[in-house]
Amino acid sequence: MEKKVIYLFCSAGMSTSLLVSKMKAQAEKYSVSVIIEAFSESSAEEKGGEADLVLLGPQIGYKLAEIQKLLPNKSVEVIDPILYGKIDGLGVLKAAVASIKASASK
Repeated sequence: MEKKVIYLFCSAGMSTSLLVSKMKAQAEKYSVSVIIEAFSESSAEEKGGEADLVLLGPQIGYKLAEIQKLLPNKSVEVIDPILYGKIDGLGVLKAAVASIKASASK
């Protein structure tokens, strides 16, 4: 798989940065070819176009439809609140890779 870009957006970018660190560690451990970064929701329109997958923190899940409209050609999903709450880097990474593969096969 070519290197894929996964961007996470949340209200301030702080809580998600810890999750990104854990996701990066798991990606390295399992040789998953991805670039993972976290940003504030205010940069979703600007940065989201560069991503293969846009993930939203559960706290901004209510903005899903709005962000999908801003990024009509991108996969935009809300991170599972349970995985997010546990800061489960492996769980979120697995879900993200599955989502990328599913949208590639469409």
